[in-house]
Amino acid sequence: MTNSHTTPSLDKTSATETTDVFAVVGEPQPPKHGFFNRLYTGTGAIDVIGKRRMWYLITAAIVLVSLGSIIFRGFNFGIDFEGGSRIQFPAGDATPSAVEDVYRGAIGTDPVSVQTVGTGGSATMLIRSEALDQKQVEALNNALFAKFQPKDKTGNPSLAAISTSDVSETWGSQITRKALIALAVFLVLVAVYIAIRFETHMAIAALAALAFDVSVTAGVYSLVGFEVTPATVIGILTILGFSLYDSVVVFDKVEENTHGILHLTRRTYGEQANLAVNQTLMRSINTALIGILPIVGLMVIAVWMLGVGTLKDLALVQLVGLLVGTYSSIFFATPLLVSIKERWGPVAAHTKKVLAKRAGAASARASAVAERRASMAAGRDFDETPRRQRAAGQTPRPGARPSGKRHKRRN
Repeated sequence: MTNSHTTPSLDKTSATETTDVFAVVGEPQPPKHGFFNRLYTGTGAIDVIGKRRMWYLITAAIVLVSLGSIIFRGFNFGIDFEGGSRIQFPAGDATPSAVEDVYRGAIGTDPVSVQTVGTGGSATMLIRSEALDQKQVEALNNALFAKFQPKDKTGNPSLAAISTSDVSETWGSQITRKALIALAVFLVLVAVYIAIRFETHMAIAALAALAFDVSVTAGVYSLVGFEVTPATVIGILTILGFSLYDSVVVFDKVEENTHGILHLTRRTYGEQANLAVNQTLMRSINTALIGILPIVGLMVIAVWMLGVGTLKDLALVQLVGLLVGTYSSIFFATPLLVSIKERWGPVAAHTKKVLAKRAGAASARASAVAERRASMAAGRDFDETPRRQRAAGQTPRPGARPSGKRHKRRN
């Protein structure tokens, strides 16, 4: 007599030693979705927390490059910070290289910078230099007038069309000191708010992300060589606010996902935090894109087409800040929070408990799979109780047929 219980086939290509026994015997599996579908729905397309060591290495490399540029290249501080003179006149047919030659011939040194501001008939030539005394200013103005014949508002050549302004070193140091004070106050208020609204560990992670944003933005300015102006400081404070906003959004989702997790053993704190990152990932990307589009428009229209060079400092710092702030809130702040949490305290103990439970369950599944394979190799039904177990007094499965030889009836 054949056994009426049908033996399911084993998918050798997908089953492993740790495969769930229900998957092996043909239980329906959850549908698999593509990467972009999971990215859009926030169901775990990117394992940010699990690969946080890689993100730490990338972050460290970016910071090292930025700090190396700051240390070895330094910054190109404007006269608002270092003090100096600013000379401006209608550009006309003047070019930056020709103005540099005139300046060099009149003063004997090179100017700090020469650039054309604006386009067409409203374009002006802007010269930034070290502080000049009255005699040097007069000599330079006469040389510029003799060479380029700048015109005043009436359209006539006039020496009065050349304007000069000075910024003292004391004024520059005051601006620097006030900028540092504003940054320190901002960071303190941020730390206090996050510590009260969320928790201390989140405040530490957020401040570390802000420090990363500032160092990288400053490093980019050092690499590019753009002049550091008060607009740069304003831009840095602006992008710090954006970075903080993005981090708070992610932390709020982390707090929601991890609420009461210490009483559960299905997932770890890091896995719930990774889910929060994925759930807010598209929001962070969309927010960054919405912020980047007007900045790109500012750089293309104002700087490139209209030639308003004074706006490129603000545009660059905001563009870099948005990109860096989005990166830090996703790939640095939250992974750092998980690393701090899992190093000590109740979250660390909970993580060990969950992992230990999974190790035991994986061992049980591996044993079940091995038993299943052994039963299939021997040609026995998976649910059939072996004879030696029945001989030991164990109850056979209800409805199971005897697997040994039939007993003949006595006549």
